[in-house]
Amino acid sequence: MSHKQAILDKLRKHAPADMPHPGGDGPWSSFEDRVAQFTSMVEAVGGKCVSADDRFAVNRLLLESEVYTNAKKIYSAVEGVGTPTFDLEKVDDPHDLHDVDFAIYRGEFGVAENGAVWVTDEGLTHRVIYFIPQHVAIVLAYRSEPADCLVNQMHEAYQQISFGSPQFGLFISGPSKTADIEQSLVIGAHGPRSLTVYLVRDDA
Repeated sequence: MSHKQAILDKLRKHAPADMPHPGGDGPWSSFEDRVAQFTSMVEAVGGKCVSADDRFAVNRLLLESEVYTNAKKIYSAVEGVGTPTFDLEKVDDPHDLHDVDFAIYRGEFGVAENGAVWVTDEGLTHRVIYFIPQHVAIVLAYRSEPADCLVNQMHEAYQQISFGSPQFGLFISGPSKTADIEQSLVIGAHGPRSLTVYLVRDDA
């Protein structure tokens, strides 16, 4: 008997017993206060979550942020929020975005259980704008209550996602981070150094 066969025989001998599939119909986690849970998780992954009455309030909060007021190259995909310094549509080479200091995007919805926000490339010329800026803000708009723009968990999140045509989307959860080096958490190692989510009332 070969060494390979002996190893495989031992693995089969000690294989765990078959277990029935747990199914995919729940019950799933739910939260009495989705806003509190979402805020807590955004902060747990290194970000910040702020509520605002309207877009004017977001602008006031941005002007109180040192990383925004010190930014020289700013992009905003949210009308009425921030003061962009360039037009993304006029950028031909994505490499020219290497020095973006601050970027503002629109989120589709947030996930309470992990603080993630779903975003797509709708209206974006270059997807790299999600990953290359030094600092990022995401605006989550709601009509009635802040919880309206949040789902409980990823199971509900996937039910919300729909692509009518070829498109790009992703979940963003906090700024860039890694703990691979000496088991020490480093924020902004491979991408944005900060992320703020604004929950904004939007009656437009």
